[in-house]
Amino acid sequence: MREGTERADAIVVGAGLAGLAATAELAEAGKRVLLVDQEPEQSLGGQAHWSLGGLFLVDSPEQRRMGVRDSAELALQDWMGTAGFDRPEDAWPRKWAEAYVDFASGEKYAWLKKMGMSFFPVVGWAERGGHLAGGHGNSVPRFHITWGTGPGVVAPFERRVRAAADRGLVDFRFRHRVDEMVIEDGTATGVRGTVLAPSDIERGQASNRDTAGEFELSAQAVVVTSGGIGGNIDLVRSNWPERLGEPPEHMLSGVPEHVDGRMLGIAEKNGAQIINRDRMWHYTEGITNWDPIWKRHGIRILPGPSSLWLDATGRRLPAPNFPGFDTLSTLEHIMGSGHEYTWFVLSQKIIEKEFGLSGSEQNPDITGKDLKLVLQRVLPGAPGPVEAFKQHGVDFAVADRLPALIRKMQEIAGDGALDADTVTREVVARDREMANDFTKDLQVMSIHNARSYRGDRLGRVAAPHQILDPKAGPLIAVRLHLLTRKTLGGLHTDLDARVLRSDGSPLPGVYAAGEAAGFGGGGVHGYRALEGTFLGGCMFSGRTAGRAAAAAIG
Repeated sequence: MREGTERADAIVVGAGLAGLAATAELAEAGKRVLLVDQEPEQSLGGQAHWSLGGLFLVDSPEQRRMGVRDSAELALQDWMGTAGFDRPEDAWPRKWAEAYVDFASGEKYAWLKKMGMSFFPVVGWAERGGHLAGGHGNSVPRFHITWGTGPGVVAPFERRVRAAADRGLVDFRFRHRVDEMVIEDGTATGVRGTVLAPSDIERGQASNRDTAGEFELSAQAVVVTSGGIGGNIDLVRSNWPERLGEPPEHMLSGVPEHVDGRMLGIAEKNGAQIINRDRMWHYTEGITNWDPIWKRHGIRILPGPSSLWLDATGRRLPAPNFPGFDTLSTLEHIMGSGHEYTWFVLSQKIIEKEFGLSGSEQNPDITGKDLKLVLQRVLPGAPGPVEAFKQHGVDFAVADRLPALIRKMQEIAGDGALDADTVTREVVARDREMANDFTKDLQVMSIHNARSYRGDRLGRVAAPHQILDPKAGPLIAVRLHLLTRKTLGGLHTDLDARVLRSDGSPLPGVYAAGEAAGFGGGGVHGYRALEGTFLGGCMFSGRTAGRAAAAAIG
């Protein structure tokens, strides 16, 4: 340790949601914490700020009020069928999954409510699966949107940390980029790095990397909560799973550029094991942001089940690759199609009821807790942010008749791949299946099934109708891109969030949580996510790491 090195009980690297949760627990245990982040203070809360605030809860009061019967047993069945754990190194991730489902069906709701969080009354149904009972997907709606979206998730943890700072237990070290973990006699004793020049950029924008000095910090515990790799497209490509073939040439980014994976490499260099690098969660319904905040900024459409999903040539995607059903299966199909983009074809009636956009900034009514504005969602017309994309987005085409719509789609794509006859055949065939309340078409079956849930019938799923019905028009097409988002693998940890070495032994003094740890264990989701589980995984693993580190500190 250098003379004059600042000391604390613990260092938390990364001031996102997991870092805030860990810091809060450490401080409330009476430990002094240095919270370090390479970004400026206005980025406190990290990616969680930008989220829709969706949380996975099991057997909640909101579910019961909506007539949903859920249980820990059903949730665990869904989780295991979704994760598909099949590797020896999945032993700890599997235990984390069991612990997290127990948390989500137990104390999680009361814990969050005690901190002042509340939820939108209609529970969403994400990742519906489309397989058998033991396969992928949520058997019931479990997606609880936080009142206040992402900022509403961050706020109670930020309050706890700032209150601890007022008591002298937390010191913020923004614009401090960790470049090295200090290891003495095999034990982590601190971090070294570069002090970056101040930056007054807005949240999410790329900050400068100008250097203003160096630093060294010392502590008995280093907690890594630095996030994943989603903003580093080159790293995403290098970790791209072989099972999906060659990585895509074009991807939008769902996270800011500072989500760069640097700290993962630093931890690995110092003996930490990273597992499940090839497991990642990228969305297939990305659209180019017409008003971007960061480079390659994409927004995910949160679709209902009614849009017709076509590949670049106009062929319909096979079951169960319907909107909102199985993200990974859809990604695998797209990567094998020879093209990296797809299309939604739908009606105005569908977009008005079924299109949502992910992100706090795309949902100003819920983010701003504006009930009057929320109630406007039931009025005719698409929500304001959706309508803005329809008018300004480069991926949207609108026309009164199908031939004109197809010509606009061909102009947008510009590669000659879309065949007009194929599109016409697929749309007409689908529309014929709408003549009855019964059908052989699995997607049409799913529409009827969705409307048996009160929440979907009231506000999420349009009444079954023919896309070409003039009364439902105009017609709309949306080009969809691949959108990077989450790292499902990460630092291997035990149930105390202690980082493990390749031989399975703990790396003394090092803990990890959040996306850096694959949301727990090095990959609590396995291959797929049930959605609403990323924010909750940050909270749960951050809380676990903070409590475990506090208990270990002398």
